[in-house]
Formats: sequence, C-alpha cells, structure tokens
Amino acid sequence: MAVSNTNSMIILMILILTLFSTTPVPTSAASHNITDILSKFPDYSVYNDYLTKTKVSDEINSRDTITVLVLNNGAMKSLTADNHPLSVIKKVLSLLVLLDYFDNQKLHDISEGTTLSTTLYQTTGNAPGNLGFVNITDMKGGKVGLGSAAPGSKLDSEYTKSVKQIPYSLSVLEISAPVIAPGILTAPNTSAVNITALLEKAGCKTFSSMLISSGVLKMYESSALDKGLTLFAPSDEAFKKDVGKPDLSKLSSAEIVTMLQYHAIPSYTPIGTLKTSKDHPISTLATNGAKKFEFSVTTAGDSVTLNTGVDSSRVAGIIIDETPLCIFTVDDILLPVELFGTSPSPSPSLAPEPSVSDSPSSAPSPLSSDSPSSAPSPAPESADTPSPSPSTAPFASPPAPASGESPNGSPADSPDSADDSSSDGKNHGVIVHVSFFKTLILTVSAGALLAWNL
Repeated sequence: MAVSNTNSMIILMILILTLFSTTPVPTSAASHNITDILSKFPDYSVYNDYLTKTKVSDEINSRDTITVLVLNNGAMKSLTADNHPLSVIKKVLSLLVLLDYFDNQKLHDISEGTTLSTTLYQTTGNAPGNLGFVNITDMKGGKVGLGSAAPGSKLDSEYTKSVKQIPYSLSVLEISAPVIAPGILTAPNTSAVNITALLEKAGCKTFSSMLISSGVLKMYESSALDKGLTLFAPSDEAFKKDVGKPDLSKLSSAEIVTMLQYHAIPSYTPIGTLKTSKDHPISTLATNGAKKFEFSVTTAGDSVTLNTGVDSSRVAGIIIDETPLCIFTVDDILLPVELFGTSPSPSPSLAPEPSVSDSPSSAPSPLSSDSPSSAPSPAPESADTPSPSPSTAPFASPPAPASGESPNGSPADSPDSADDSSSDGKNHGVIVHVSFFKTLILTVSAGALLAWNL
C-alpha cells in the first residue's frame, strides 16, 4: 500500500511539473507614453510639442528606466525665442533625458553629493568627451543643481518638483532651466551636407557611386530639403557578398533607380522612431500607388533589423542624425519583393566599383556603447560644476537597462505628495490567471483520485 501511495505521489508531482512547464509565466513590463503623460499638464505644452516635433518622444517611449527633465512654458522661451532650428532643440532636449531612474528621494541621497548621469544625447555619437553627461549635485539648503559635465561648467539649473513616477520605469521631474553643454546651441548647416562624402567616409563607396551614376542622389537631396530624409546605406562589404544575393548587373536602369529609392524613407526617422515603428510597414521613396515597396522593423534590445520580405538587414551604425537628415549604415543590401520576389538567385553580385577617390574610412557612430552610467566627483562648495578627473569621467554611453529591471538601491516613490508620485492606472503587480488555478485544481484533483484508486 505504501508503495502504491508513493507511486501515486510521483505521478501527481509529474503532472504538476508538466503543468508548470507548459503554462507560460505571466510577466508585466512597464510601458509609457511621454506625450500622453505630459498632455495632462498644460504648463508643459510647449515642451511636449517639441518632444513630438524632434521625435525625442519616440526615443523616450522605446526605453525603460529613464528620467525626463521637463521645462515649463516659461523656461522653454529661452530655446524658442532665438529661433533655434529643430536640430539644436533636439540636442538640448536629448540632454534632458537621463538613462537612469531618479526621483525626489534619490536626488537628495546622491552618494558623495555629486554624480554624472548619462543622457540620451550621449548615445547619438555627436557628444565628444563627456558633453553627453549631466552633473547632478545635492547642494546646501535642500537644493539640487544640474549642469553640463564639461569641466568648468556651472550648475545653471535646479530641480523644482516631481511631476510623475512609474517606479522604476519612468520619472518626470521639473527643472528651472535647460542644461546647456558647450557648443550644443551651434546649428549644423544640413542644407550644405555632402551626402556622398559622408557615405564614402563611412565605408559605403559602392553605394555612393551608384547614387551618383543613377541620378538618385538628386532625389535624395530634394527629399531632404522638402520632407526630410532617412537613408539606409549598405557597406562596401555588403556588395561583396555572393551568397544568396541576386546579380544586380541584370537589373535595368529603371530597376536600379527603384532599388536605390527603396533604401530611403521620405521623412526624418531617427533610431527611436524606428524602434516604435516595429511590426508596421514603412513606406519608402520607391512607394507608389501601384506597388508598395515597403519594409518592416523588428527589434531586440537596442538592435534594429529591417525586413524586406526577401531578406533582412541589421542597422549597424549612425553616420549622421541631424534634423531633417538621418543616415544609417546597414549590413546588407535591401531587396524589395516587387523586384526580387521571395527567393533571389544566388548569383554573384557585379556591382560597379566606385570611381571616386579613396578617402580615409572611419567607423560609423554606434547606436549605443558601454560605459559606467555615472561617475561621482567631490561636491562643490559653490554653484560651479566640479570638473571630473579625466581618469574617472566616463566617455561613452551605456544602453538603458533591460525592460523590467530596477536599478540597485532605487528608492521608493517620491514622498512629496500624492500628485508627485502618481500611478499610470496600470497594475504592475503579479498578474493572476484564473484559468491557471482552474487547471491546477483539476490536475491536483486528478492526481488525488489516482492515488485513492491505487
């Protein structure tokens, strides 16, 4: 009888373990929409409008564990009154997005009183040295000052109040004035950008040569001035691959033009916008009423892949990201279904050799790079920013922590008031499925019945 009971219990445990192994464990991940959140606060309407225009909002919404430093309408006048172009305002707003979670309590509990926090601006590759970091200092009298991490910079802004927290995914804090890094207000002359020179320097000479010989370059330039332009440039190595690639020499001149048009989007679409566009078809310069010529986007962490229906290509780097122009490098040629079907012939590619003169090649800016997210430095006695030591100041940006992870030692919600630390209306606790327990009860009952019969 004892042996029978033992066997019954073993069978029961096997049934329960099988149930757990085949039932997906529910997970909950914090999600947010910064423009929706700020739309409830009219005093941030100008700031919110520029988040949308510059598409910084897409980058914020694609990341987790992030702090947004917002400016009220009065503080925004210092940026809008001088008629700065969108490319400049985007840099300033990117510098106000911290890739870490801070709330009221954490700001006043900074170790050694001062820390450097990585910002979204650092991930663009356009912030030399530590210009993409913000100095946060807990000053005397309960005030918290913020300024550029560049040596000699002053703490020209102060933390004003907490606006919204979704622990530990998103924190929105108001500050008194924008943080201005040296040179950040200098506007690039995007109308004078030499697209082919940028491509050649980034190791895309073959693609550049094809743009010139086909006349598509003029289409690119016209679109960049009119609606904006996002370009996906295959590297020279992509044209040398002969496995699974069609013979481009068999394409007609019109088909070559269409294929090159397929490598561009007629709008400014930075990496954050690409991430938020995943699983949705994206139109290209080749799109017309008769044929779609679209591709879709999939993401895995910070990795972005373009899927054409024929093959896929990873976004490898950023050559330039200046509103209204964005140029990426990709690992493979984009092959539209309308030209190549779903299974291109594996004939070797005979793409023309570039006729332009050689120029030094440099690697494109990475989408993100690893480095410590903050580096403490001694607290200053005055409002001047402490100059971080070159040996300790970070020089590159880490990716934002993976979704659902909480920073070590992250404090609880800000205790200022109920409004300061509010919920987004979503239950972030453990999700309980009734069907799961019904199945569990039935399994246990079946096991018990089996044990009884034995």
